[in-house]
Amino acid sequence: MNEEKESLWQKYLRIFLVVSGYWIVSISTVFVNKTLLSDLNLNAPMFIAFYQTVMSALICHIMKILSKLYPSKVRFPESKPFDLETIKDVLPLSVMFLSMIVTNNLCLKYVSVAFYYIGRSLTTIFNVIFTFLILGEKTSAKCIFCCFVIILGFYLGVDQENIAGSLSVAGTVFGVLGSLSLSLYSIFTKRVLPKINQEVCIMLVPIIVLAGEIPEIINYEDLSITSSFWPLMTAGGVCGFAIGFFTSLQIKVTSALTHNISGTAKACAQTVLATYWYHQSKSFLWWFSNGIVLLVKCNCNIILYCHLIQVQFVF
Repeated sequence: MNEEKESLWQKYLRIFLVVSGYWIVSISTVFVNKTLLSDLNLNAPMFIAFYQTVMSALICHIMKILSKLYPSKVRFPESKPFDLETIKDVLPLSVMFLSMIVTNNLCLKYVSVAFYYIGRSLTTIFNVIFTFLILGEKTSAKCIFCCFVIILGFYLGVDQENIAGSLSVAGTVFGVLGSLSLSLYSIFTKRVLPKINQEVCIMLVPIIVLAGEIPEIINYEDLSITSSFWPLMTAGGVCGFAIGFFTSLQIKVTSALTHNISGTAKACAQTVLATYWYHQSKSFLWWFSNGIVLLVKCNCNIILYCHLIQVQFVF
């Protein structure tokens, strides 16, 4: 009996540590990227995304080496990122991953951290739409109703941000595009991140050139090795890799549904923390719009999960 209690206690402790780790890493990534994208005098969001992707790919390469040296302690999937067949299979997915990174960074550049979640709150809507259009799976009337409520919460949040005088149309548009990209990426992805990172690094280079960021980078006054810029950039890259790690771990020790609910609850904590950190005062309707989106998204995730279980049971 004592052994069972101890085992149960260890299980709950492991879940608590993994979920806490996911929250800390995810929130830290948003705040670090916001500092890089908005607080520094460097208008080069594509270069920031490129550097962080390179860092993530480098960590993946190190993990792969460690898995070969210490196979009993470190496990990492084997991949051939520059194999012609791999490139052919992963290229469409890489495009969606690239789009997701670029739009998310541009959204975070133009909007506040507090509004960031509302700006990217339409992912569930696009999930329902693309699940029907691409996979041919219908959803329930309850879920469709939840989608309409989420759209209402999104509209109310945008309206309140506009009344407060802090609305960025560009940031909101990039948020919607980010939600669309994330939805398509989630539907199509069936391969691990290490296969994607290297190709995204290559694909970002011409975008950096076309966006005219090379002069911005060259003329930036704080690129010295002793400055805080590079440690902050590196921290963002490490956090980017850590999010993927903790996401997989959280799904493993809980479930996909619990992960989605955890992410929604994390967004709530992130919003509250952002208003405190940046000394922002928001209206009742602004908070009400956040509450609508957060609560309804949780409910919609549960409905979608139950529908998925039913579909799997039928087949």
